[in-house]
Amino acid sequence: MTKSYYSPSGGLPPQTQLMTDRAMFTEAYAVIPKGTLTDIVTSFLPFWDKARFWVLARPLSGFAETFSQYIAEVQPGGGSDRPETDAGVEAVLFVVEGTITVTISGEVHEMTPGGYAYLPPDAAWSLRNLSKVPARFHWLRKAYQGVEGLDAPDAFVTNEADIPPTPMPDTNGTWATTRFVDPTDLRHDMHVTIVTFQPGGLIPFAETHVMEHGLYVLEGKAVYRLNTDWVEVEAGDYMWLRAFCPQACYAGGPGPFRYLLYKDVNRHMPLGR
Repeated sequence: MTKSYYSPSGGLPPQTQLMTDRAMFTEAYAVIPKGTLTDIVTSFLPFWDKARFWVLARPLSGFAETFSQYIAEVQPGGGSDRPETDAGVEAVLFVVEGTITVTISGEVHEMTPGGYAYLPPDAAWSLRNLSKVPARFHWLRKAYQGVEGLDAPDAFVTNEADIPPTPMPDTNGTWATTRFVDPTDLRHDMHVTIVTFQPGGLIPFAETHVMEHGLYVLEGKAVYRLNTDWVEVEAGDYMWLRAFCPQACYAGGPGPFRYLLYKDVNRHMPLGR
């Protein structure tokens, strides 16, 4: 089955458009609809050429604190030879449109839609768009939590098309997760996966757990429970959940509902003095 990957194109709504929208920010979650990703909310970053970024998430004290997430748009000929300026930061890149060329420790990788790269902390990497059309990709960043006795993970590049989804038990295949990292590999302190629901699939209980989440809808639509609210979401929307925010989902169709999911894993909870 052909996969679909929604990506924003920017622009600006006309003056005739109603301002009423689905955007919301609460103490437990945020919803950033695709219509809010306009030209005027993009950011620019040091040492990047012909590139702009929609910032979907950043650490906020008292909210979600472990990660940041951008959608990057790189024009032909653009990119960076020094993309990361912070020490100790790991990253995941996930391509949704176009082609990027990523060089990791001298090894060159061409990434197309569905392409996934894990970049360990302090990796030597660069990125270029050598094609003739814009490229867009998600860039998730986290300060790596090292543990004495565990090495940092290795860099790798793959594509969703090469990884069979893992069905959830007792769901008849209506709910599955594409896992790019072995869940038992405790070197990793974050997972970025793709969750797929077929029409009629659902999360049948209110998940309430310590992991923070970023969920970007790649394809389809659904009704998603966030804390006490049921919210309609569609391809291009982003949901941002703090720890312990209850969540559930019902995918009504007519096609698959798929999202890119971030969560922090495999580490003790930091304790204050």
